[in-house]
Amino acid sequence: MRHEPTRDRGSASAELAVALPTLMLVIGFGMGAVSAVAAQLRCVDAAREAARAAARAEPAGTVRELAAETGPAGSQAEIRSTGDRVVVTVHAPVHLLGGMLPDVTVWGQAVGLREPGVP
Repeated sequence: MRHEPTRDRGSASAELAVALPTLMLVIGFGMGAVSAVAAQLRCVDAAREAARAAARAEPAGTVRELAAETGPAGSQAEIRSTGDRVVVTVHAPVHLLGGMLPDVTVWGQAVGLREPGVP
């Protein structure tokens, strides 16, 4: 028996050449999404720690420093006080794909009740 050549010769290589960059792009977006979610969770943790410190009447500079240490790189804290509550919001930029895509800002917020006897 003789094997006859077909017109499909090389089609697997062409399909791979199209599919491989697409797969790499999907993996890159997935990694960027995971890093954004991780940074957002760190912002929530930082806001919670800072709200606890603010509820104990720590100075605002100490609260911001604690939020910056606990949060992701470049995070900033905003502190608001309303009555017996302290609200801390932590914002941080996330550089997707090593800065090849526009930055995304993630944030986390926590509320703390002032401890009794704290002005």
